[in-house]
Amino acid sequence: MTILIVILITIMAIMGAPIFVVISAFAMVGFYLTEVPLAAIIVDVYSNFSSQPLLYTIPLFTFAGYILAESKTSIRLVNFSRAVLGWLPGGLAIVALCTCAFFTAFTGASGVTIIALGGLLYPSLIKEKYPENFSLGLLTSSGSLGLLFPPSLPIILFGVVSETSINQLFAAGLIPGIFLIIILSLYSIFIGKRASVPKKKFSLLEVFKAVNEAKWELLIPAIVVVGIYGGFFTLGEIASITVAYALIIEVFIHKDIKIVAIPSIMKRSMILVGGILIILGSAYGLTNYMIDAEIPMIILDFMQRHITSKVVFLLTLNIFLLIVGCVLDIFSAILVTVPLILPIAASYGINPVHLGIIFLTNLEIGYSTPPVGMNLFISSFRFNKPVLSLYRATIPFLIMLFIALMFITYLPQLSLWLVEHFNIK
Repeated sequence: MTILIVILITIMAIMGAPIFVVISAFAMVGFYLTEVPLAAIIVDVYSNFSSQPLLYTIPLFTFAGYILAESKTSIRLVNFSRAVLGWLPGGLAIVALCTCAFFTAFTGASGVTIIALGGLLYPSLIKEKYPENFSLGLLTSSGSLGLLFPPSLPIILFGVVSETSINQLFAAGLIPGIFLIIILSLYSIFIGKRASVPKKKFSLLEVFKAVNEAKWELLIPAIVVVGIYGGFFTLGEIASITVAYALIIEVFIHKDIKIVAIPSIMKRSMILVGGILIILGSAYGLTNYMIDAEIPMIILDFMQRHITSKVVFLLTLNIFLLIVGCVLDIFSAILVTVPLILPIAASYGINPVHLGIIFLTNLEIGYSTPPVGMNLFISSFRFNKPVLSLYRATIPFLIMLFIALMFITYLPQLSLWLVEHFNIK
């Protein structure tokens, strides 16, 4: 009977059942087999939620991201990036990389970035004679490029689930995040030169004009970084300040958003947050069962018998996470797999902050990895292209990102230097 139930749940998952239903079902089966009352799941969920004081930052940062997505922030950021970087070979492609990274850092969802910026950037790239496949691959893979930058929602979620310092994770993601942009920028410069894309003349007057238009949005990263690492505000206070600031500049200064539209934006952003919290609660229940059943210890014992090298373990971890990132959305992947991986990685002496950056980089790449990476289907819908053409378009970018991933994985100082040098707690 138990085997039949497990098969049924697996079939439900394959047929597209909501992830929280699948996770909860496995948790209930596990507790039933161990003869623990199912009410223990609710008790565990309540206990875990009560012990996470920073959970309230998730809806705040998500709401701020949706406010920016609903306004004309994307246009102002593209104009600013174009004025500053457009003169470089492959300048517009680099503009797309930087703008997408900024946007995703605040929305926390690559799909929002592709939908919001795709219609603006794709025609511009084609107009400037960038190859179509390159343009599609660039925007598809860039949709998740900003997940390593503060105040990225997946970073906060990883910190909550793993009980790792979120401030340390924010600092640790800066250099690897910039490194990913540099790698893809170099490739964009190569393509720009090969395709003889015309370069735009640098104009100081245009830079001043673009800075003046985007100055309010450009202050947001500075407020977040200086506020947290300068010790002026806690993460919760920064989240509240970011929401208030975004509302003021988009409603009262730029007037892109009408006051009557705020409840609708709030509703859509909280639907995402509600989904995350439901999955989080389900994952807590499943995690507590796995801990009670000593499943992480069983996996650890198996891996230590068969994988004795830290180098091989990290390579195996990367392959596993790329598969997970392509199959699951990033929030589900964090909630389900982090509790399993954390003790195993610790046994190999991997710093949890470094692990977090490896984890998020893999999931970031997994979004664009065939055959079922989420960005591929979002781009297929947004640009009205067959998904198979997106597979081909993203391959060069995936190769570049995988090379960067190897550096991030095997050079932990890329992630840990800022944390250790500035003694961030």
